[in-house]
Amino acid sequence: MIDKETLDTVKQIFTNYIQLNGQRKTPERYTILKEIYLQDGHFDVESLYIHMKNEKYKLSRATIYNTIELLLDCGLIVKHQFGKNVGQYERTYRNKQHDHLVCMECGKITEFCDPRIQDIESSASRQFDFEINHHSLVFYGRCREHPE
Repeated sequence: MIDKETLDTVKQIFTNYIQLNGQRKTPERYTILKEIYLQDGHFDVESLYIHMKNEKYKLSRATIYNTIELLLDCGLIVKHQFGKNVGQYERTYRNKQHDHLVCMECGKITEFCDPRIQDIESSASRQFDFEINHHSLVFYGRCREHPE
């Protein structure tokens, strides 16, 4: 669960980004940010929209899509395309680096962390004198619920 300090920090990051880019600070944008940071794991726009409607928020899909774009631009969320047509998003602030296993049968996404990947990233960065900002590693296959 995300604490109040984290919510306050991401709100400030978003506010700074909005002000620097001449965007409007609307209550709807901050509500969307808060709901994203209260969720665990991955989400798509449609599931976020349904969740917010169920919570009695009065928002359009367009408002959610536009806010998602702003949150992507300022680095508070990241988009994944896990072999489907629907983009999956997840929060980035205070989210530990992790990679993904995606079941091609049921779409289940499993997050994992292996310190050897960080070693490979560091080695590649040194070897090629390349500053790495982030990485994405996705393995596709079948989960144990879907053996051959």
